Amino acid sequence: MNRWYNSWVAAVRIARRDAWRFKGRSSLVLAMIALPILGVSAVDLTLRSAELSTEQQLERQLGAADARMTDPGMGGEPIYQAPDGISNAPVKDFEDQVWPSGSGDIPAAIPAGAKTLKDSNGSGKLRTEHGLLNTTIRELDANNPMARGIMTLDQGRFPEKAGEVAATTHFLESSGLKVGSTLAARGLDTEFRIVGAYELPDSLKADEVNAPPGTFLAPLDKALKADGLNGTETSTTYLVSVGGDGFTWNMVKKANTRGIAVVSRTVALNPPADSEVPLYKLEGWGDYEESAASKAAALAAVGTVVGLAMLEICLLAGPAFAVGARRSRRQLGLVGANGGDRRHIRAIVLSGGLVIGVAAAVVGTLLGVLLTFALRPLLEGYMGKRFGSFDIRPLELFGIGLLAVLTGLLAAIVPAITSSRQTVLASLTGRRGVRRSSRVLPVIGLIATGLGVAIVLYGATATDSVTIVAGGSALAELGVVALTPALVGLFGRLGGHLPLSPRLALRDAVRNRGRTAPAVAAVLAAVAGTVAVATYAASDDLQRRTEYQAALPHGAVTILNTEGGGRDVPAVRAAVQKHFPVDVRADVDRIVVGDANCEPYSSRKSCGRYEIFTPKANRCPLWTSTDMDDFSAAERRKLAKDWRCEENGHYAEQDTLIADEKLLAVLAIDDPGAVNALKSGKAVSFDRRNVVKGKIGIKVITDVEKADLLAQDGKDAPGAVKSFAVHQTAASVKAYGVKVILPREAAKAAGLTTAPYGAYFSTDKLPSDTQRQELDGALDALGADGGLYLEKGYTSENSIVLLALTVFAGLVTIGAAGIATGLAQTDAEPDLKTLAAVGAPPRVRRTLSGFQCGVVAAMGVVLGSAAGVLPAVGLRLTEERAQLKWYEEALDQGMGGVRDLPYVPIVVPWETLAALLVAVPVGAALLAALVTRSRTAVARRAAG
Repeated sequence: MNRWYNSWVAAVRIARRDAWRFKGRSSLVLAMIALPILGVSAVDLTLRSAELSTEQQLERQLGAADARMTDPGMGGEPIYQAPDGISNAPVKDFEDQVWPSGSGDIPAAIPAGAKTLKDSNGSGKLRTEHGLLNTTIRELDANNPMARGIMTLDQGRFPEKAGEVAATTHFLESSGLKVGSTLAARGLDTEFRIVGAYELPDSLKADEVNAPPGTFLAPLDKALKADGLNGTETSTTYLVSVGGDGFTWNMVKKANTRGIAVVSRTVALNPPADSEVPLYKLEGWGDYEESAASKAAALAAVGTVVGLAMLEICLLAGPAFAVGARRSRRQLGLVGANGGDRRHIRAIVLSGGLVIGVAAAVVGTLLGVLLTFALRPLLEGYMGKRFGSFDIRPLELFGIGLLAVLTGLLAAIVPAITSSRQTVLASLTGRRGVRRSSRVLPVIGLIATGLGVAIVLYGATATDSVTIVAGGSALAELGVVALTPALVGLFGRLGGHLPLSPRLALRDAVRNRGRTAPAVAAVLAAVAGTVAVATYAASDDLQRRTEYQAALPHGAVTILNTEGGGRDVPAVRAAVQKHFPVDVRADVDRIVVGDANCEPYSSRKSCGRYEIFTPKANRCPLWTSTDMDDFSAAERRKLAKDWRCEENGHYAEQDTLIADEKLLAVLAIDDPGAVNALKSGKAVSFDRRNVVKGKIGIKVITDVEKADLLAQDGKDAPGAVKSFAVHQTAASVKAYGVKVILPREAAKAAGLTTAPYGAYFSTDKLPSDTQRQELDGALDALGADGGLYLEKGYTSENSIVLLALTVFAGLVTIGAAGIATGLAQTDAEPDLKTLAAVGAPPRVRRTLSGFQCGVVAAMGVVLGSAAGVLPAVGLRLTEERAQLKWYEEALDQGMGGVRDLPYVPIVVPWETLAALLVAVPVGAALLAALVTRSRTAVARRAAG
């Protein structure tokens, strides 16, 4: 035992001295291993610090209170809730009835003797230096001890009286205001003084102002409603302190009987057993923890990423250890000459990996901690919330550091075995002996590649499993990696057709496959991943482009506004006409039933609605049936292709517009019959299901609640039907969600109430960013929302992704090729001196270095590009199979929007491949040539 310990201590000392002696090579390997450790440790620290404990979450949510009581909006109907207070459901079964709604009575549910603090939230448009900003308006007495922890004061003080407000720092940055500025709200004449700035620890990017209770929301709500606008829609919760044991689970259940939900500190810290939670006993509820399968899949994904990263590092660091061992072969030979055996040689080389690994672990971990600490404000700003604490977990950091040690040892295994097999004589004389490539490894690689391709094809054509395709792709790539030494030898046969420098570079790469093959394999792995992702992204991009459904013709603009009954619409129309390059403007109105201030699909009792009446003979049987089991799968398939069950994929809040023939021009509808119909006072329909005997009907529904109840039973809603003469367009006409255009004269004659809705515009060219900003400023000056939409067509988001992938692969390729070149120069220094001695000009050294780098990069890029296409093709074929399966199931269900077979193209990104195949190797070669010295220093004579 003592002898074993002493031999390893000696080996570590020798390795430490050798690492210190060759600082350049050691620093290179240390950096390769330490950089991933730095990143992983920084990510671990960031995630752990951002992950809040239950106590920290409760402090930000409850402050110093015991509970927060909330009205879930079920009209006081008794509820069951989860211990976290988020999920709830009514006690009564409302499956066949209208779901309960309305306000509950929170004060009535507050325990006797409890201290309370009201917390109200609404929203309004506040005037800023730039215009209007929709902002959350809060009324909470932040000076109350119960509110401590909810807000963090940054400047000034919290408001204490009417007319004072505090604002979040993000609001002040966005608005251009500051502490001491005055603040006004749209619709309210009162001005407020900003006396302080604060932040919400859990939402740093929130735009919010806080005022004393009763001083802002109520006056603003009253003023808005007086102007015919929507109110602030205020919601109120109560912070409650009860003392003693806190707000217990029994107290929570008692509040639930009054329809009030509670977030309790006591319950959150000591939750009841599931058997004591009535909500979990309801059908469909339960403990929704992540399944074991999904957890295993997540762990497998993390393990795969870590494993591939370690493989990449080992492939790059391994040759460095191999060259280091060759440079130290005389020293290793002396160990053997003095009685050391093969295990001592292996121990010395492995100790080199151990020393570098430990150093990389220490350096990477320390830099990760320091970097995270230094970047903490930036990280918090990026995530939008403050860390709970700077959470350093030694065991996790120690485990991450062990990965560095393990990586160093793995990278040194092959050089250790190779060095131990050399004879003492060969080590002392510097002879390398005859080295033959392994004949077994290429066979294994060929078998693995073939098996991987077969698995990919099987997974893509016979199953829907992405895992099988990914596993087969990984196996095929590992097979190509194993084939790399043999493939490098095949590349060497091209040397006879090349000039001197590239021929020498290629010969050197083939003769020294031990350092060339791992570098080529590392480039191969990086490029294969990039090509796979780029091929998949380009294919998916083409599919999305094909599937994109424009909401309007290209360049067309809509601005639709229902606020205030359309009061601001005329001014908004004029603003767009002024600031945009408008060609045709089509003003549109909407049908109003009840209160003109009602939003579409509003549930207010004063609001009604209309619907286009569809004759029973034209209705899709699948849509009118209350039970899909009434139809067989064959009947549903047949009905899915029935014209009555068509779905165009376009939906609009207002499918009936009051307009003239100009709207047809903006929508690019070339139908002379439709133009003549509108001019003569007839309606135009774009859906043949709604037309019968040349007429179309508009049903006016005043009792929305009754209509919803009847709809659940498959019955028609009561209401008067207004009939209009109509022109039906051809089925091929695309109307972008509009179903009926009704002339103003016809709507007026039928007694329909209308209100200004907005306008459709066609443009000579797409508006510029400057024009858009000018329009936004004009709309702000009007105090109007606008509701502007500009159809720009499909915009690809993959261009930046593909560029980033190309740059990443290029950097890895240049880095790996550069490392291989540096090692080659170190390893081939005697050959370079020989060239200089026989009269080779100084530039040969530079050109040789460039070609050595270019050869490694070119071989890796070519092999990686070929290997990377396979997984992308496999994944796309798997997606096609899955979408075909969904298509068949949709037909069985009778869905009307699935008439065409799914289109899943496979596209090769030739631009990315060209950049990788040409630009990257050439760039790597030029860079290596530029940084290489033409002349070398005079070397000292080796010791005898």
